[in-house]
Amino acid sequence: MKRPDGFDEPEPAAPPPAAPTRRRRGRDADATGPVPLAGAPRPRRAATGGPPARGDGGTGSSSSPSTLRGRLGTVAGAPAAGRARLSKPASTDATDSHATGAPGGSQPPRIVAPDGTAAEAKARAAAARKQARRASSERRRVERVEVRRFTRRSRHRRATLVSLGAVVLLLVASVAVAVFSPLLSLQTIRVEGTERVDASAVRTALDGQLGTPLAMIDFDEVTRELAAFPLIASYVTETAPPHTLVVRIQERQPVATVAAGEGFELVDPAGVVVQELDARQEGVPLVDVGGAALDGPAYRSVAEVLLALPVTLRSTVDTVTASTADDVTLQLTSGERVVWGSADESAKKAQVLAGLIADQARRDPGASVEYDVSAPDNGIIRTR
Repeated sequence: MKRPDGFDEPEPAAPPPAAPTRRRRGRDADATGPVPLAGAPRPRRAATGGPPARGDGGTGSSSSPSTLRGRLGTVAGAPAAGRARLSKPASTDATDSHATGAPGGSQPPRIVAPDGTAAEAKARAAAARKQARRASSERRRVERVEVRRFTRRSRHRRATLVSLGAVVLLLVASVAVAVFSPLLSLQTIRVEGTERVDASAVRTALDGQLGTPLAMIDFDEVTRELAAFPLIASYVTETAPPHTLVVRIQERQPVATVAAGEGFELVDPAGVVVQELDARQEGVPLVDVGGAALDGPAYRSVAEVLLALPVTLRSTVDTVTASTADDVTLQLTSGERVVWGSADESAKKAQVLAGLIADQARRDPGASVEYDVSAPDNGIIRTR
């Protein structure tokens, strides 16, 4: 192709300083040439609108002029601000982007420390740590309160179980000590309430229990030993820890005297001989049942009549006779006779007899009379 007249080929100029490059993601590894920075101005075409000049070989020339003068001439039609921006070297753009913190810079932006001295910074750090510790302590306190609130029922149940276990354990330990420990063994036997019964004989009979723990005393054996004493009507045992057994005895009380050969016998209401005497004992009536057995109906009727009399009136009875259970007769020490009949309504008959005796004493205390209370609704005084 023929060159136009007056066209001079421009001289080759030095290449412009290389701008900072950044490899794009996905760009080929062998690609060459700078990569425009983000925000950098892009060159514009000449305002003339003519086609670019072509060199030999039909290839187009570079869009950027080879000299600074050529570059400015190329963008002659561009605005002044654009020309000024294009006229700046690339290093200036890189410096500006670094100073302003733009992402196109090669260094990260700096973090400017707040104003103040190192002592103030330490104080602020200490205050922050103290506040963090206070917050952590408050959080733990709140957590403890919540845990206690939500576990109150389980804690109460656990406390109840522990208390019951402790009580059961204490009871078991107490029973074990009382039953098996020699600390509570029997060492002393005390007998109370005896007059006719020999207390030393009772202690001797029970000395086989000595050394036995109080809780393991064989009371059946005690009953068998005391049954050998006929004068004991009843008894009560009581353990007095740590080493004593108390035996309270109720002796049989005689209510009548019965002739026995050349002597006399004191008998209780059951007909058991309490004591044998050579002579009659005063204050105890002499009973004559005509040779009948003391466990027969005649003696039982007599004993019931004597027990129904008041003590003061019983002491004035000298003798009692009865051939059957329905013809009981009393002879008083003052000489009066009392027809009693059967033992039925003996308590009422005793009240009627006391009234008749008092009435006779007011009217004629020296007269010899007989009192008939066999019909308690109609007491009779007969003169003898």
